[in-house]
Amino acid sequence: MAESNRPLANRILLGLFIGVIAGVITLGVGRFSPEALAFMRKVATNVLDPFGQVFLRMLFFVVLPLVFASLATGVVQLGRLDKLGPLAARTFTLFFLNMAIGVGLGLVMMNTVKPGNSLDPVAKTRLLQEFGGAAQKHIATGAASPQMNFATVVEMFMPKNLFGAVVGHNNNVIGDVLPLILFAILVGAVGTQLAEARRRQLQDSLEMVSDLMTGIVHFALRLAPYAVPAMIYSVIVKIGVDILVALGVFALGCITVMLLHLFGTMSLWLKFWAGRAPLQFFKDIRAVLVTAFSTSSSNATLPTALDCAKETLKLRPSVAGFVLPLGTTMNMSGTALYEGCVVLFVAQVFGVDLSIAQQITLLLLSVLSAVAVAGIPGGSLPLIAGLLATFGIPPEGIGIVLGVDRVLDMVRTMTNVGSDVVTTVVVDAQEARAEARAAASPDLRQTG
Repeated sequence: MAESNRPLANRILLGLFIGVIAGVITLGVGRFSPEALAFMRKVATNVLDPFGQVFLRMLFFVVLPLVFASLATGVVQLGRLDKLGPLAARTFTLFFLNMAIGVGLGLVMMNTVKPGNSLDPVAKTRLLQEFGGAAQKHIATGAASPQMNFATVVEMFMPKNLFGAVVGHNNNVIGDVLPLILFAILVGAVGTQLAEARRRQLQDSLEMVSDLMTGIVHFALRLAPYAVPAMIYSVIVKIGVDILVALGVFALGCITVMLLHLFGTMSLWLKFWAGRAPLQFFKDIRAVLVTAFSTSSSNATLPTALDCAKETLKLRPSVAGFVLPLGTTMNMSGTALYEGCVVLFVAQVFGVDLSIAQQITLLLLSVLSAVAVAGIPGGSLPLIAGLLATFGIPPEGIGIVLGVDRVLDMVRTMTNVGSDVVTTVVVDAQEARAEARAAASPDLRQTG
């Protein structure tokens, strides 16, 4: 991927630029000719959005089989089950630390800038009127979700009907990924107990599935330079400048702190925990970040991230195959950060003051709820509505942020995926050091 995808990344970036410029020009023309803007919005809805969906759904086709094959392969490649415990412990610890730091940074920004206090009351009324219907839909979805407790966690990971949960109940959503993750880990764990020949046979079969799914992704990526500008253009002409200006302080604050976490916190992790140069690392994963930004989907970016981790970053397949599929669903630092920011922002708009203790609780709940967010565009909205209700904030307030959610979804997905890859690099470095210590221990004992 290192060489072959660099031209692709450049073409996608060029497409992004063209889409943005075309969208801004269309909005400018719309100031003098509202009919032209209305027509282009219809074109975006009826032509550009479906074209973008062709690209996205080709990626979604492979999500479930790729998650299963990659994660099971990652466990099988460990060879011995006793290696799974330390690897999982390191991975989950870094996941929690990553998300907690992200939410903490977001809460500090919100308490310092207080963007909710700068929102014009007239703009707030317009936004609630425009997005009220969508807000009610997300509120209903959130209200239907059960409270987060141990029984809920068991149900999330271990439903009675695994196949039904994974397949999903309709054609418009991806099935539950968390049960599939647990099932893949169990399959991989049992696979490590097989005789060497059969273990290798299982590993080869899983790798073949992974290779087939990656081949489909390569087909989809041929559409990316054309689908990406179509999707970006559609977002811009539908949101409009007035709404972006009204929510500018909030959006800019969220984007800034997300980028600070991705390129600041993660750079420190790379330098001190993995011994890598941050600048070169982010150059190496440029195609991954662009794909995440343009698709707003961690699931859709997983194939590109796996390819980059193995081919460009030269990480162990067992580590990449274990950490990245887990991170796609569980390591949502950008989403957790965003959820905390939205709750505080809406609280500020409605004049609800959250104490320090409540904000600490909000940090923990944001981390837990982010784990349950589907890795698809807009997947966090129902859970944000639930968080608002938890703290006594009118859930209808989610309608205020829906206007800019799509743009912020792009940045937080990029933060999620970038943090996933960084975490994988850190885990890989820790695994290498642990193996080096284990290899040196017999020699030290013999010397003593």
